[in-house]
Amino acid sequence: MSKYTKFRFIIIVLSFCIAVLGQEPAQTTTIPPDAQPRTEQRKTSEPYTGDLSIFDSPGRDERLQIDRVMKILGIESGKSAADIGAGSGWFTVRAAKRVGASGEVYAIDINPEAISHIEGRAREEQLPNVKAILSKPDDPHLPPGSVDAVLLLKTYHEVAHPVELLQNLRPALRAGAKVGVIDRNGNGENHGIGGDVVVREAQEAGYRLVKKYDFVKDGMDYFLVLTPAK
Repeated sequence: MSKYTKFRFIIIVLSFCIAVLGQEPAQTTTIPPDAQPRTEQRKTSEPYTGDLSIFDSPGRDERLQIDRVMKILGIESGKSAADIGAGSGWFTVRAAKRVGASGEVYAIDINPEAISHIEGRAREEQLPNVKAILSKPDDPHLPPGSVDAVLLLKTYHEVAHPVELLQNLRPALRAGAKVGVIDRNGNGENHGIGGDVVVREAQEAGYRLVKKYDFVKDGMDYFLVLTPAK
């Protein structure tokens, strides 16, 4: 190789290195977990924080046909169920008695006073199979693979991020688990939400509608039964 050729080769290599070093580094963006996009917050009514005994009105069992509800959801001896938005524990204690000592019921609520009330009620009624959990509005904090059935009784309309709640619920559901939603029709801000809205949001979260019932009363308009789509 001649001196002239070697000189040209060195010039080309140096030019290439200068061009590479002069480039701007690639920009990468990492979205922190708590900044992940969420569905738009739905306007809701304020969660009830008054006298919890209001939920234990006489005759409510018959008006809601709660035994029929539990049978449809598969809540029976030895099963595990969750009461999301448990409030006074009205449904919790009924489910706990139905599943018996070999089963268990998780009472889920975002209100610390409700959790304390349910724990005391479980002690008084000698129901050691009740486990009360203080949850977040969009996460029930249930253990993975822990429940065969779930009921949201007059609670769904108060959930601001229902899609996230249902998505966070899925890991806790065992094979064949059913999720029941009992509520009244409304616009979300008047202590009610349309059943069609619930079905649409559930589908977005990866669930499908199994069946819709209208036999529940006590100011309720529908009882929806959902299950994971896959």
